[in-house]
Amino acid sequence: MKIDTIHHIAIICSDYDVSKRFYTQILGFKVEQEVYRKERSSYKLDLSLHGTYLIELFSFPNPPKRASFPEATGLRHIAFGVRDLKAWKDYLESNNVSCQEIRIDEFTGKQFFFFNDPDNLPIELYEI
Repeated sequence: MKIDTIHHIAIICSDYDVSKRFYTQILGFKVEQEVYRKERSSYKLDLSLHGTYLIELFSFPNPPKRASFPEATGLRHIAFGVRDLKAWKDYLESNNVSCQEIRIDEFTGKQFFFFNDPDNLPIELYEI
């Protein structure tokens, strides 16, 4: 038996409108489906990138904060591959997204940097 692919990444946000804007308007994900679940007072937003379903963005009333940044047990960060890392860094900073400096992966020689989503979830962009 083997796993074939990543199906999706689930993210819980504290401010649905802010996170929806961040993932769609800044990062460029496409909304595939948006559902309001009245019994949970919760939105579920399905997001894709280049036709591939990747993220479920959830809102819940008063979700707990992330335990620590970023070395809590569990998911450390999500990473996306990009072709022009410097252009992405400039673009994000022009949209008031604070970015760390570009670093070099000591094992691959590729460049990467980190930034945070509106709830401080660390996101890495890695040159492909």
